[in-house]
Amino acid sequence: MLFVIGVIVTTSNVAALLRQYDRPGPRYTSYPTAVEFNDSFDDAAYRGRLAAAADAEDDPLSLYVHLPFCEVRCAYCGCMVIITQKREVAARYLDYLEREIAMLAARLGKRRRLVQHHWGGGTPTYLEPAQLRRLHAIVGSHFDFDPDAEVAIEIDPRVTTREQLDLLKTLGFNRLSMGVQDFTPEVQEAIARRQSEQQTRDLYQYARSIGFDSINVDLIYGLPKQRLETFRRTLDSVVDMKPDRIAVYSYAHVPWLRPHQKQIDTATLPDTGLKFDLFGAAIETFVAGGYEAIGMDHFALPGDDLAQASGERRLHRNFMGYTTRPAPDMLGVGVSAIGDVRGAFAQNVKKLPVYYAAIDSGRFPIERGYALSADDLIRRTVITELMCNFHVDRGRVEARFGIDFQSYFAGELAALSDTNGPVADGFLTIGGDGLDVTPRGRLFVRNICMAFDRYLPAHEGKPVFSRTI
Repeated sequence: MLFVIGVIVTTSNVAALLRQYDRPGPRYTSYPTAVEFNDSFDDAAYRGRLAAAADAEDDPLSLYVHLPFCEVRCAYCGCMVIITQKREVAARYLDYLEREIAMLAARLGKRRRLVQHHWGGGTPTYLEPAQLRRLHAIVGSHFDFDPDAEVAIEIDPRVTTREQLDLLKTLGFNRLSMGVQDFTPEVQEAIARRQSEQQTRDLYQYARSIGFDSINVDLIYGLPKQRLETFRRTLDSVVDMKPDRIAVYSYAHVPWLRPHQKQIDTATLPDTGLKFDLFGAAIETFVAGGYEAIGMDHFALPGDDLAQASGERRLHRNFMGYTTRPAPDMLGVGVSAIGDVRGAFAQNVKKLPVYYAAIDSGRFPIERGYALSADDLIRRTVITELMCNFHVDRGRVEARFGIDFQSYFAGELAALSDTNGPVADGFLTIGGDGLDVTPRGRLFVRNICMAFDRYLPAHEGKPVFSRTI
């Protein structure tokens, strides 16, 4: 059994550790997590936060645009998608996106500068070239792109054309995130995503040839019918392509939230031990290939700015993932998109008719959200630092929030230091300067963060979160 500590180490008690730590828990894309969002946060509450955001007119912004359309549904998918081949549906959606973006810009006054802009989905390249150009023009008519802005888009090699890549490059996109998951045919068959390695390589090489110098490849471990030997072949192929960044996510089997996942035969899913081995193989392969481990599930080449930020402990994370260009406020537009504005989360409605009706009535299409308390802000800072930089500077937290760290988190620190806890297992060190997740403990960073989550006990025993391993 492979175990990560620095690079790799073996241990005799892995099975016991997996039994102890493999339990449902959040991925901490946000804190508090989305399960705490409620419908008392509405259009009026959102407008109030936007008004406060407008006062900080010199601060930069992040903007996420959700494009939900796909031609077919992948069985493993956990995203909010709309399956349709009726292209007129996308055309109408762009009309309403334009109106939502205009409403948003009007509320932000002179605040216009974007340092991070991301199109996600769904499949953003579901849009035809003319529609891609139109959407980019809509954003550009209301916001200004910082010269150093990260302008990213998720692409599906099965549907993305060279014409689309040419256009995206012309429009100023500078980072591509390419979905792969696994090249193994039997795995692809099980997840209803047929994507050949050659098809992926051809698109990747073309993107490189026209000047895209930041490409991310996404993989998933824990998928049905995955085996260690076949997954290693996928890992070797991806390293041979040499993308700048690689993300390898744990498959979240949550059929109570995504009913289409019921088509996956759970008997074909890797057990906990194999799933752990799959991730261990990924780490071993990527580190041997010259990549540095970044955050919870990312890897980057040493020259990539993500690796540099990680080394300097200035990595940040938001709903768009790990970033080196944090902004005080993140805006989300489109169905299901989530924003993070002036200490509050705001999520749009998920159904197109409801989205359209809200905008037709002049309201922001907010379905639910959450206004963070003072305690939430403190805990969010601690959890974010653990998830991003594997380190919490006690003095900085105390200075920022006016607390005594030891007293404020006395219960949490005691739990972490328990004889059966992360400190005893060599996953975490607690010192006078703060907290440090050890290389060995990085696989269990979600479990460490869970100690600081005051909402988690209320969800014990409920089907809410995916498993941590």
